[in-house]
Amino acid sequence: MKAIFVAYNQAYNQEVADLFEAKGQRGYTIWTEVGGRGSVDGEPHLGSHAWPTQNHALLSMVPDESAAALMQALRELDQANPKLGLRAWVLPVEDAI
Repeated sequence: MKAIFVAYNQAYNQEVADLFEAKGQRGYTIWTEVGGRGSVDGEPHLGSHAWPTQNHALLSMVPDESAAALMQALRELDQANPKLGLRAWVLPVEDAI
């Protein structure tokens, strides 16, 4: 099992949820109003007067064989609108309840 963690501009909220649904991944947790600033480029998303946009974050536990397809779909979404900002990581899950 793998964990996929995605941090993304709030404008992507429905697209990211739809992407997981389309790939057959029903379960996930979303955090809203998540602030952040990319390590390479792009504007901060801090929910302030100076930087009003915010991020959302999603965490989903997926079968090993599903992780690559989900990551590819997330890459394509990010490449379609690189200025919005989307980052994703795959992490091993050692145990779960």
